[in-house]
Amino acid sequence: MTDHDHPRFGPAGMPSGFKILKRTVDGMPNYLRAEGLDSFEYQMVRWGPVPQIRREMAEKLGKNAVENDVWLTAHGSYFINLTAAKKEVLQASKKRLLACVTGAQWMRAQIVVFHPGSYGGRPPKEVYQICERAMKEVVESMRSLGITGVHLAPETMGKASQFGSLDEVLTLCEQVELTEPNIDWGHLHARDNGRFKTIDDVRIVMDEVEKRLGVKALKNLYCHFSHIEFTDKGERRHHNLEDAGYGPDFNFLAKLIAERDLKPVIACETPNLDVDAQKLRDITLQARKDSL
Repeated sequence: MTDHDHPRFGPAGMPSGFKILKRTVDGMPNYLRAEGLDSFEYQMVRWGPVPQIRREMAEKLGKNAVENDVWLTAHGSYFINLTAAKKEVLQASKKRLLACVTGAQWMRAQIVVFHPGSYGGRPPKEVYQICERAMKEVVESMRSLGITGVHLAPETMGKASQFGSLDEVLTLCEQVELTEPNIDWGHLHARDNGRFKTIDDVRIVMDEVEKRLGVKALKNLYCHFSHIEFTDKGERRHHNLEDAGYGPDFNFLAKLIAERDLKPVIACETPNLDVDAQKLRDITLQARKDSL
């Protein structure tokens, strides 16, 4: 885990404005820097068992990110399922995750976020053991390939049927090397039917991360943020910050970032990716001014 010198903000995916320009992805860091943003989560969500980006393009993206001081991360394939009961599915999932890690190394991305899997009606403890074992095997493969600069980041998930509670993600990070958490605040909010009603509800999560993984883990936390719509089963869909009636309230998070002098990287997952990322940045900057 690398120390950040300031909180960073950016989109999880390509903003619509960038798509309209029809530029290649290696130009993304320049585009974001012009907007005053300094992180980018590259989407590997359709990847199979081999990297689906040319190494030359990945390396150009990484070089441009360094030159523009844009922090690169990646989101792994949606077809990864490290909790699968079937061995062939588990093996294929590990290959997909390893392909994402390989691509991430090419582009100098710091972490690969991924959705661990689902319970499938099985006891959570049994599912946890399958996931931990699979992640350890992926890390072993990473080490054999000399890949140690990329971390795995299991994501907190938004539905009760999905493996990925806060406790499960933190336990994986305690037990598996080269692993750090991806705290998705919208997902946690939806998973627990509106968890973050007060600033203290957010504080409790931060305290748990710090207690179990240490001060550095909390200070440099990698986060997803979006307003989210949910049902009694959990996450339904993401919403823009301007959409009324949805949470969580980012002001809670911004105030605690200022209060604790945290330096997180926050990837915006609203439909309005880069515009809302700028709003999150500005809310955080204002919270810091207010705290002085």
